[in-house]
Amino acid sequence: MKKPSIPKGTRDFNPQEVSKRNYIFSVIRETFSLYGFQPIETPSFENSETLMGKYGEEGDRLIFKILNSGDYLAKVDDVLYAEKDSNKITSNISEKALRYDLTVPFARYVVQHQNEITFPFKRYQIQPVWRADRPQKGRFREFFQCDADVVGSTSLWQEVEFVQLYDAVFSKLVLKGVTIKINNRKVLSGIAESIGAEDKLIDFTVALDKLDKIGEEGVKKEMREKGISEEALQKLQPLFSFKGSNEERLNSLKGMLQTSELGMKGVNELEFIVENIKTLGLQTSSLQIDVTLARGLNYYTGAILEVSAPEEVNMGSIGGGGRYDDLTGIFGLKDMSGMGISFGLDRIYLVLEELNLFPETISENSKALFINFGEKEALYAMRAIAKLRIAGIKAELYPDATKMGKQIGYADKRNIPFTVLAGEKEMESQVFTLKNMKSGEQFQVNLLELEAFLDT
Repeated sequence: MKKPSIPKGTRDFNPQEVSKRNYIFSVIRETFSLYGFQPIETPSFENSETLMGKYGEEGDRLIFKILNSGDYLAKVDDVLYAEKDSNKITSNISEKALRYDLTVPFARYVVQHQNEITFPFKRYQIQPVWRADRPQKGRFREFFQCDADVVGSTSLWQEVEFVQLYDAVFSKLVLKGVTIKINNRKVLSGIAESIGAEDKLIDFTVALDKLDKIGEEGVKKEMREKGISEEALQKLQPLFSFKGSNEERLNSLKGMLQTSELGMKGVNELEFIVENIKTLGLQTSSLQIDVTLARGLNYYTGAILEVSAPEEVNMGSIGGGGRYDDLTGIFGLKDMSGMGISFGLDRIYLVLEELNLFPETISENSKALFINFGEKEALYAMRAIAKLRIAGIKAELYPDATKMGKQIGYADKRNIPFTVLAGEKEMESQVFTLKNMKSGEQFQVNLLELEAFLDT
């Protein structure tokens, strides 16, 4: 008989892992709510036409298609079937697909419900997504996204709030030393314009984005290969030694971009965000201008954010986002500017685990296991358990009146901190014997005392 297994790129989570993941979810969810974001949920699968063509050729390839129910091949004629062109056949046999991200379904939601929504609309969404990717370390085919977006406003106060929101979440998770990096698409466009490489914006920024990985010479080599001139590289030189405070970096950018109207607009936007964050202050994170940051360039039109884990953890980005000017345009609703961020749940989990930052009290375990000595004793225990549960205390009865050693061993393996013993003598006196599983200490208490003790 074949051993049971799960599909590659998916995971089972044990009770401890689920408890830890729920802890992160609850902190993010509470903070989203605190900042005025409202929860929505969209279906796990959408109509294929909603998703296809929205992520580029590579993204389309990674979308999980769902076969039509029933005899799905009946709609495929013999000529088409003989061609063996899977792309042509797919549209005949699959009309739905699993969602690839939460952004496109959100755009569909906004357009579909635009008459019911009050704008600006602040929504958050914490749901799983699916990608037919090649599984590898840290990359899965099924994973959760934790997104917050606001659409219907061009105000830069949204960017300020998102920086604060990131800081608030990581402060609550006691994750110190997080760096929130910020750049602006207009600044990148302005730099490309000022060096005469507007037509090579993507090539220029993709190379610049690798500065911390391949160094100055590596970046210059790649730019030369993409046709960027030596004269242009000379003008870029200040970027390679881009250091100092945010104010000094802004001054350097002003010097570089004084001839670019678009570039200066980007600098002014960065200045607004940086200055206001400096005035308002952050709890544990730091905000840093990073002109090499170029994520989501085909998508973002203004501010670009990326969150780096503390330096002592080799993890890379644990969150990111940015400003987009036309999220809903793909569904026909024009000029709907928005700003959004996302948290990388799986990476945040690994960082908290590595730094031992999960609270010890995080377990979803029972606080006490009542030992089963027989039917009368079990009924006595169950009456007490019912009252404890009404008081919100997690408690349970071992289901079988088996050897005491086995029951104690069960509590030990489950990491249940206390066992409660109630035999004939305890029942006569209306008391319970409470045993601390760690210290071995035990003492007698009545029900009120038991409740008070377990409630601490």
